[in-house]
Amino acid sequence: MRKYLLWRVLQIIPVLFLISIFVFALLYLAGDPVALMLPEDATQEQVDALRESLGLDQPFYIQYLSFVGDMIQGNFGYSYRYSQPALPIVLERLPATFELAFASMIVAVLIAVPLGILSATKRNTALDVFISGASVLGKAMPNFWLGIMLILMLAITYPFFPVSGSGSVAHLILPAITLGTGCAAEMTRVLRSSMLETLNQDYVRTAVSKGVKNFFVVYKHAFRNALIPFITITFLQVSTLVSGALITEVVFSWPGLGQLLIQAINGRDMAVVQATVFIVAFIVIVVNLIADVLYRVLDPRIQFD
Repeated sequence: MRKYLLWRVLQIIPVLFLISIFVFALLYLAGDPVALMLPEDATQEQVDALRESLGLDQPFYIQYLSFVGDMIQGNFGYSYRYSQPALPIVLERLPATFELAFASMIVAVLIAVPLGILSATKRNTALDVFISGASVLGKAMPNFWLGIMLILMLAITYPFFPVSGSGSVAHLILPAITLGTGCAAEMTRVLRSSMLETLNQDYVRTAVSKGVKNFFVVYKHAFRNALIPFITITFLQVSTLVSGALITEVVFSWPGLGQLLIQAINGRDMAVVQATVFIVAFIVIVVNLIADVLYRVLDPRIQFD
């Protein structure tokens, strides 16, 4: 287990290297960084002076090495929109995104687990067809459309919940449902398939033939062994939650990384964009590592070479 963990941690290094190249390239995707920082009537002398002070007159590989050195120290540059270093701005918004992602995952699990089990145990019935169809619809439904519909129905027409902002559990319900529904659709389908495969195993048939109650067969024997693929898709949904949060946070004015990133892109605040992209990518990598470790915890039969 220790060797496997060490190997997985070492695998993160080349991934972070590729991410650093992509994040560095973001600086030039919006055009000349110096031209974005200075007013249109800036003189050529001012442009050259700023370019030299920022090290942008150096070859690209020198600029990249300097960028990586600063990034290792937590320095992603200076935000001209907020007049402060970029990383503290991103870290300040991170808890709000974590809160929304955690609430959305709870919603997704609460929807996916009972529906996935019910669909598997009622295979090929009208209920199974309905749940499978709803899963496909939930997967295809855009987050922003669902969010707008929820606002119209539950915040404007029938004002049960706040329209936007944060600060209470009521503010969290609509964005969590919006973001969690799409994840629940995929998780339901995976759990159904995993449950069907497990229910066809010999040890499950043996338990049924011995007269074990259906509840214990489903939940004690089948469900536990069907959890590994379900845990896999659950942790892989983290990237879906983060990407979905980009739009959901804007729709509900939720003060997280998604809203910050959209504002930074619109304002061409590339230091904040770079810091946000790197932090999000790093979070996804760590979550995938945790998922790998949980495989071994949930099923001791799994051996890591």
